Amino acid sequence: MDILLSLVVTWQFVLFLFIILLLKSSIKFVPQNRAWVIERFGKFHSTKEAGINFIIPFIDKVSADRSLKEQAFDIPSQAAITKDNISLTVDGVLYFRVLDPYKATYGVEDYVFAVTQLAQTTMRSEIGKIDLDKTFEERDALNTQIVSSINEAAESWGVAVLRYEIKDIVPPNSIMNAMESQMKAERERRAKILESEGERQAAINIAEGEKQARVLAAEAERQEQVLQAKGEAEAITAIAVAQAEALDVVGKSASTEEGQKAIQLDLATKAIAAKHAIAKESSIVLLPDGATDANSIIAQATTIINSLNKAH
Repeated sequence: MDILLSLVVTWQFVLFLFIILLLKSSIKFVPQNRAWVIERFGKFHSTKEAGINFIIPFIDKVSADRSLKEQAFDIPSQAAITKDNISLTVDGVLYFRVLDPYKATYGVEDYVFAVTQLAQTTMRSEIGKIDLDKTFEERDALNTQIVSSINEAAESWGVAVLRYEIKDIVPPNSIMNAMESQMKAERERRAKILESEGERQAAINIAEGEKQARVLAAEAERQEQVLQAKGEAEAITAIAVAQAEALDVVGKSASTEEGQKAIQLDLATKAIAAKHAIAKESSIVLLPDGATDANSIIAQATTIINSLNKAH
């Protein structure tokens, strides 16, 4: 009885272990950004995505584990010939990801090898369509064209090429030397152009400065002449006004008796001064017909002065 009981316990324990192993084999936890391809009896059954999944043990099996992350693969250096028959050594980096795990598993034997080989052949083909100079100038356009060409062929493999970057383009040494000479000549040409342009601009600036200086000098001279003319006109006007006022005052004074006497005195004084000046300048003095004219003039002047003193 004890032996039978122990056998029952043993079989229960074995059954329990079998159930645990069965559950463990049927429950699958797929990591994030990965996909498992499940086959049943050797035929594709389903694709399990991230999270908890169930399969039938001993019937279903994981045929392939595909990463859905973006992957980068180095494209080895290879020779390529341009449109103008120049041999180049080119390498690059390819970035792609698996979009369809089913196609990546059953559409091609090794999708990584297929994509990298396709990238190499496409790159050689695209470089063969352009000249040497454009391989350096249009690198971005060349990368875009390579990606477009690869995606057309890789669509059936469930792979999408995101971008292709050319790392380095190495021409032969003879071409390198010729390019350096050409670049040196181009730099010298640009330097001469810039120098001549600078000299031309300097000459223009100097001429413009001289022109403006002459214009400013002429304007200043014109302003000076205008101001001088205005000053002379104002001076003449002031003198004329003063003379007019003086004549007006003299005229008003001459209408009186005292004014008449003052006029006679002034005339007599001027006459005496004129005769005195004539006597200094010449040894010959012409006298009036009357010898007593001078004396009479002096007498008249004295009389006028005395009259004015009495009046005041």
